[in-house]
Order: sequence, then C-alpha cells, then structure tokens
Amino acid sequence: MNVPRTADVVVIGAGAVGAACAFFAAQAGLRVAVVERGAIAGGTSSAGEGNLLVSDKEAGPELALAQYSQSLWRGELAEFGRLWEFEAKGGLVVSARPATQARLERLADRQRTAGTAVELVTAQELGGLEPQLNPELAGGAYYPQDAQVQPMLATAHLLRLARARGASVHTRTRVTAFVRDGDVVAGVVTDRGTISAGAVVNAAGTWARAIAELAGVNVPVLPRKGCVLVTEPLPDMVRHKVYAAEYVDNVASSDVGLQTSPVVEATGGGTILIGSSRERVGFDNSVNLRVLAEMAGKAVALFPFLANVRALRSYSGFRPYCPDHLPVIGADPRAPGLWHACGHEGAGIGLSVGTGALIAASLTGAAPAMDPAPFAPERFDAALEGTHA
Repeated sequence: MNVPRTADVVVIGAGAVGAACAFFAAQAGLRVAVVERGAIAGGTSSAGEGNLLVSDKEAGPELALAQYSQSLWRGELAEFGRLWEFEAKGGLVVSARPATQARLERLADRQRTAGTAVELVTAQELGGLEPQLNPELAGGAYYPQDAQVQPMLATAHLLRLARARGASVHTRTRVTAFVRDGDVVAGVVTDRGTISAGAVVNAAGTWARAIAELAGVNVPVLPRKGCVLVTEPLPDMVRHKVYAAEYVDNVASSDVGLQTSPVVEATGGGTILIGSSRERVGFDNSVNLRVLAEMAGKAVALFPFLANVRALRSYSGFRPYCPDHLPVIGADPRAPGLWHACGHEGAGIGLSVGTGALIAASLTGAAPAMDPAPFAPERFDAALEGTHA
C-alpha cells in the first residue's frame, strides 16, 4: 500500500504508544497516517509484560499520567478489553526486611495522598493473597488498580480501531527526513514517498532520539535493555503481579550497570513471567545467561516452588529511557509541527492511552485532561543550559 500524499497527522512508530496516538487522533476526526520502519509492535511493545501499573510510581507527574491512563483503559476503552486480554489482577509489592517495609509504607502513604488505592499487608496476611510466597517475608502493599494486557494484541487492535476510523498504517516504511517549510515541520520523507502533513508525532520508541535529530532537536531517549523468563504452564500458582520493593528503586535509578529485582506474574495461558533486569548496553541484544540466572534465583527467593519449574524460553528488548525518568509528550516549540510521544521506559504499555489522548487533545486544541507541562520536550535544553550557567 502506497503512503498517502497528505494527512492531517503522521505518526512515526507502530508500537503501543504510536497506536494509541493514532487511535485518539483518528477518533478526534483527524486524517492519520502511521509509518513504521519494521512491523507492528516490533520493538519495545513485543518485549515486555503488558503491565498497567500505578504501584511502581512515586507521587508526581508519571503517577498522574498512570492514573489518567487507568481511567481510559477501564472507562472509554473498557468495551474492547477482551480484545487485548485486559486482566484486573492487582499488584502485590513485598518486602524481605522490616526496614524495606518501612520505606514501602512511606511510599504507599505518598501514593495514597495522590489518589492511588493501596492497602498495607502484614507478613501474616501475605499468604492469604499469595499462598506460594516465601513465608519469611516482612510484609507488603496491595494495589488493586494494577492490571495487565497482552501488549501485542493491544497495539494491533488499537491500530485496527484507528483504521476503522479512517487511519492508514504503513509498515516497512522508513522516515529519512522531514518536509520543512522554514523552521516548520510540514510532513515526512520516507523510502516509499513523501507525506505532507500539518503535524508529525514522533512515537519511535528507542529510536525517538534519531527521529528528533532529523529535525535538529534534542530528545535524549536511550535504550535500556530488559529480559523476561517464561516458564512452563502453571495455572493458579501466582494470582497477582508480585514484585520486591527494590524494583521501585531500580525503575527510578539511572545506573548504567546491571540491576535485577524479582518480578513474578502469571499470564492468561498459565505460563509465569519472571523479571526483571535493567542495563544500558546500547542495542546489544545478545543473551546473557548470568542475567537470566540472577533473575531466576531472586524469583525463587520469592516463590520457592519455582526452583523445580522449567523455563521454556527468554526474551529481551529495549526500553526507551529518559534521564529524568519522565516521558516526552507534546508539541516541540523548537520545531513547530513536530510532536513527541516517547521515552516511557518500561511503562509505555500502561501509559500509552493517556499519552495518546493528551497528544490528540494538543493536536485539536482541546483542553487536556491533565497538565502536560512536566513532559515538555524542550525541558532537556533547559537542563543543558543550567549545566553551562
């Protein structure tokens, strides 16, 4: 299928975030063309667990975006939940030591003040939620709003719904340059033709930095590698998304080196997903058995029964990471006509629909449902200026 000559909006990237941008823009009545250099959900969206989490976010802008996204997943998009296997499983964060539990309780207090539903769980109560948990744990916190979707299904169906509203989707189509009218971005040049458009949305995931550089602007998205182990089917052995409280610290860390913390959850098919790892190794996606062994060992410490379970396979991918751990969302004043929707790291599936709705509101001049200012693309230039002051 040839690319159209014109569109109101070109979305670069057919992952979950790009799909959500396309859906909400098309729903708002805009003519949308999605261009993707590879396959639908071929990047980060195919290499995660599909989590829709509030539990791992400190009170602040990202938590507010997660709560807004939850309202969309459970509200406007609820009728489509079966298409992407929406499961309101809840999340259980556990602590191995009393000191860790005390920090988790302080975090829960801040999250509760910001509107998150959270219930503290004593060591004695953990077994009622997860009978297979290590009985030596010190306590935890339960987050009923945490949920899960199948990420590739969510991406594919959001694009299908966008197409039903008039959007077109073009895979194996690489953006090589922007059409410019002076400083204004007025479309894209691809290896399959040029599309003139009033707006272009950079939703290119881990490649968003390279797309921004085509417009001469700085959006410092970096790849951060993560791995997942998949076990043999074990129905009903794990009821919630369960992870160690240290995972929250790793999410907020900027360390270059390897970090692992145990994350365990079941899928609708009965397999168990085991994570998590984070490391900055560029785009090196080679298998590291040491990383997988470390993840498996920490998962067994949470759920001892896993010691006798077979791992069927592993997969890994790259999360689009920003230095300040906030996504980049909104119009770029440095290149009028260019919008960004990227840098969500490991939260992109959950935050995709809130991001897409904010982008659509910005494109159409509607009032946003929440303040988008903390996600402004130009904030990185301000940070650079501060370092040179």
